[in-house]
Amino acid sequence: MSDAENEAPVDLAGELREIAARVRTQLETRARSGMLGVSRRPSRRTAVAAAPAVGAPLTVEASSASLSAHTADASGAGDTASPIGARGLALIREEIGDCQRCRLAGGRKNIVFGVGNPQAHLVFVGEAPGADEDQQGEPFVGKAGQLLTKMIEAMGYAREDVYICNVIKCRPPGNRNPEPDEVAACEPFLKKQLAALRPRVIVTLGKFAAQCLLRDDTPISRLRGNFRTYEGISLMPTFHPAYLLRDPSKKKEAWTDLKAVNAALKRLGFEPPNPPAT
Repeated sequence: MSDAENEAPVDLAGELREIAARVRTQLETRARSGMLGVSRRPSRRTAVAAAPAVGAPLTVEASSASLSAHTADASGAGDTASPIGARGLALIREEIGDCQRCRLAGGRKNIVFGVGNPQAHLVFVGEAPGADEDQQGEPFVGKAGQLLTKMIEAMGYAREDVYICNVIKCRPPGNRNPEPDEVAACEPFLKKQLAALRPRVIVTLGKFAAQCLLRDDTPISRLRGNFRTYEGISLMPTFHPAYLLRDPSKKKEAWTDLKAVNAALKRLGFEPPNPPAT
């Protein structure tokens, strides 16, 4: 009898099951660590609202998140009852931790992560926290924040209907502009937030937020009022509320921008909870 005939029969099906189990375990571990991106599986209630815009490009992060979600479902570990974005935002905040990645950590009181609806289809992005924000740990709570709240309410929303965050999570001393290395340390978390939220429209407030996300140093006076695209998401640059407090004559232009945002959302099938009078 030959050596081949003496060998035990190979259990190919068993080996394939073992390989599949190892791959699944690795993918789940990578997903929990954030290496596969933030899961973007919508709940049944928000499946339509969370769908990407027609023709929007599928990013690497979205593909990875889809793979992670598929793996979790296959293993029975998925939790489809959780609101979309909430798990992702929690993981991102956990990743930030007691951040010491740049010099701003030494002068802050609180990390200002973000606030609002984790399923929001409308997100506002500002520059950095001020003194009031640093004190309370919440973005846009000072005088500029009070004006932003009025702007949001004029659109027919409440603060809890939208999501509000900043490029920078710690207050720069004296409210100066963030330095490039500070942006480099913090901007990845903003991008992860936007990936977890997956809004339909982003409104950037002021030149810094717009230039940061768009990689465009065009002045805000020329950027504002014109829809651009960030990662397949419509982005409307407008003036920062702090600037509007200094120059109230620009409020009319800012309101024009916000009305355009409402019109764009309406075309996508989204109406504000309290539609403003026309």
